Amino acid sequence: MEIKVLKNIMSVNDQVAAKNREVLRKNHVFTINIMASPGAGKTSTVLQTIKALQGIKVGVIEGDISSTIDAETVAKEGVPVVQINTGGECHLDANMVQNALNNMSLDEINVLMIENVGNLVCPADFKLGENLKVLIASVPEGDDKPYKYPGMFTAVDAIILNKIDLLPYVKFDMASFTKAAKGINGKAEIFPISCTTGEGVTAWAKWLKKNIKNTAK
Repeated sequence: MEIKVLKNIMSVNDQVAAKNREVLRKNHVFTINIMASPGAGKTSTVLQTIKALQGIKVGVIEGDISSTIDAETVAKEGVPVVQINTGGECHLDANMVQNALNNMSLDEINVLMIENVGNLVCPADFKLGENLKVLIASVPEGDDKPYKYPGMFTAVDAIILNKIDLLPYVKFDMASFTKAAKGINGKAEIFPISCTTGEGVTAWAKWLKKNIKNTAK
């Protein structure tokens, strides 16, 4: 019975996600679902990415269990943002995003960045209507994350490794991390970056622009 209930939940979510994607497609909005554990640097990466996209109009959906801190940070930069508080849920779902889209001026943006709830398990299973799924890992979390959370690493199109400026001070084996991530998901691009120094952000933004352009064709 539990399996049937789970299948029903996922089926309904996928149907709403398909509707979200169609709405976004009709409005020519490229959408990225950004997932990470708490403290990996999702909001910092979002802001650095927006700056690097130069001239591309970006909107943001902020997902969190209860606070509005990240949304306020984004809003201070003059970026249109909608907050979703899940009330305890460990992930965003398609219905939550649908409600947020109803409160956004989609005709005024080209790219939508959805900052999911900080969690490396549940968010990977719920489609939102996105074009890309992106995982942010960070150096202080350790190089064994791909082994601990293979489901998340398998689900994404790109992996951002944040806080590489801390490599001299933290025990982290870059080669081991890359080998593990590629072993789980050989198609995912890996982008080492630092939101503090800006290192690597240009390469990540260049790849993202290419995907946006290719989808628009």
